[in-house]
Amino acid sequence: MGRFEGLKRWAKRLKTELNALYLAYGDARVPMHARVFAAVVVAYAFSPIDLIPDPIPVLGYLDDVILVPLGIALAVRMVPPQVLAECRTKAREAATKAGPRGTAAAVVVVGIWLLLAALAVYFTAGIVDL
Repeated sequence: MGRFEGLKRWAKRLKTELNALYLAYGDARVPMHARVFAAVVVAYAFSPIDLIPDPIPVLGYLDDVILVPLGIALAVRMVPPQVLAECRTKAREAATKAGPRGTAAAVVVVGIWLLLAALAVYFTAGIVDL
């Protein structure tokens, strides 16, 4: 059970870091390149669409196990330490006050993906003759 508990703590810590990055994205003290990278990492982590589809055996979860934590680690290094400490505190406080925000965030992310897919179809419709 010790290994399973360790994985649960690791996943909880990653979730807190992801929420802290989300909060850091909105802070003006964070450099623009860090804000953009943090936004990409948070959007990818919350996105239901993966680079490698989950049904593919073993490789399907590769992005969830390697790419997302790696992106979080890189983004955390880009954010100034004092800002990150404040955002981590806010993220921990928000975790204790669970609410329906997760559903709203999922709807927004799915909406953005659908909009991007529609734009891709629109711009490629003239190139490919259906």
